[in-house]
Amino acid sequence: MASAVDKFARLSALRPVAAAPSRPPALRLPDETDPISLLLGGGIGRNKYGEHLAIRNWFSSPEFASPSPVALDLLCRTRDEKMSRRTRSALENPEKWLFLDTETTGLAGGTGTYAFLVGLAWWDAGGLQVEQLFLRDLHEEYSLLEELSSRLAERPVLVTFNGKTFDWPLLENRFTMTRAIRVPTLAAHLDLLHPARALWRLRLGSVRLVELERRVLDAARLGWHRQDDIASSLIPQFYFDYLRGGSGQPLAGVVKHNQMDLRGLAALFGKINTVLDSGERAFSMTDSLDLFGLSKFLHRKGEKDLAHTACAYALDAGLPEEFRPRATRELALMAKRRGDLTRAVAFWQELVSDPHERIFACEQLAIYYERHTRELERAVEFVLLGLKALQHSPGHSPGHSPGHLRDPLSAARQERLRQKFVCRLDRLRHRIGSAAGPSAGPLLATAEASSR
Repeated sequence: MASAVDKFARLSALRPVAAAPSRPPALRLPDETDPISLLLGGGIGRNKYGEHLAIRNWFSSPEFASPSPVALDLLCRTRDEKMSRRTRSALENPEKWLFLDTETTGLAGGTGTYAFLVGLAWWDAGGLQVEQLFLRDLHEEYSLLEELSSRLAERPVLVTFNGKTFDWPLLENRFTMTRAIRVPTLAAHLDLLHPARALWRLRLGSVRLVELERRVLDAARLGWHRQDDIASSLIPQFYFDYLRGGSGQPLAGVVKHNQMDLRGLAALFGKINTVLDSGERAFSMTDSLDLFGLSKFLHRKGEKDLAHTACAYALDAGLPEEFRPRATRELALMAKRRGDLTRAVAFWQELVSDPHERIFACEQLAIYYERHTRELERAVEFVLLGLKALQHSPGHSPGHSPGHLRDPLSAARQERLRQKFVCRLDRLRHRIGSAAGPSAGPLLATAEASSR
């Protein structure tokens, strides 16, 4: 008689298993009357809406990067906890990911803009499978969109670079305009532009994918380069020239450019995944500006202690002089939020000597000495110093109203700050006068004169 364990094992074996995404359908080889397909090295795909060109290649690099739970948690964390959990759950299975990048007939988007090349990639056999769907003519758009819809049905987790702003809204618009093909439903959409901007913009300035490849991903080590790459601004014209009967040769460069973007996108996820997963272990080997960017990213995601540590490491690692006051200010605010006022005061006193942070530091020190140590005279000193700094700040013109300043917004901010300092000074004057009586006269007279 079979044991209960055996029975349950047999029952368990009868449960349906999750089906792996199917392979794309086979392609028909182009004939000699289809020169663009022969030039681009693609095959002809067909569905109920007609034909389109599909170009398929498999690359061994970048290699598959298993997503770290720590990295996914940070990347998905938003103020909407329910949405964060849903996105995190969808991203946990990389077999459902689809990297996407488009080449279009215009860089500004709009209803007249076509995505004539849609690049797709997914992890397969430890490497990256790339499929590029190409419009040999604009009337093939329905066929291309139908094929894209089927890919997204199998892999509904989209990974892009600026795709939330450009690529996906453009494709949504093209789906809608067909009035026949429904807009695919995404389980999640991870746009890597935003974490990349947070982590590396301070050091690089530009976070274009090509710059990230060159200066962050080390594309040469990964086995590719862009020495013969074409400029994105030229791509629409190359396609229009082809449609008008011109040479299709430049489009081979467009296809390669799109392949490189897809490979760079996959490699970028691997890099972000490693950075966020490494935590404090990698701080000592990270560029100081990258650490400062990481600290700001971590702070926005609610990792306050780790953000403080990263910022402190950045200062100790030799943060460039122009960024040191900003980092010191961040450390002061983080220390204040943690209740470490002694450390916060030390940072604020350091910032008093910086012309760009002096006003902020004086305000914080005045608050500290008034509310926490009750050293009202010290608080008055920093109020007066703050008022003096406001008078000498850029854009201030003695004798003119705030409306006469060059930047109205800056003028309004300065006026609000001035009013806050004056109100604080009046309150301190009243408290000191009430406590000390007539003996406070000289101090109060000096304070009143300085506030005018």
